[in-house]
Amino acid sequence: MIRVRFVSADESETREVEAAEGAILLEVAQNAGQPLEGTCEGQMSCSTCHVIIGGEDFARLPRASEEEEDMLDLAIGATRTSRLACQIVLDASLDGITVRMPPEHRDMQGR
Repeated sequence: MIRVRFVSADESETREVEAAEGAILLEVAQNAGQPLEGTCEGQMSCSTCHVIIGGEDFARLPRASEEEEDMLDLAIGATRTSRLACQIVLDASLDGITVRMPPEHRDMQGR
């Protein structure tokens, strides 16, 4: 099992969950009640599953694809350690990863 720590945008709440190796971070977040929409189901046609990875943990992730980088350009509140949760597959190298929710969230209808 892989441990994932979710931190609220204002850093007032932290929730640690366990996920199976091979799980997609977006699905883990949604199952943990985190506010990520992910309406494109991993096809990278939206940026509603944008998350901010903890600085030290960011270096453990594989490099983002060019397509993911393009989608992150559309994300609200993106930082230099932002990634799309639909593109992160959890494995043992990511055990203990910290993920922060972005400061603003907007679904595909702009809400």
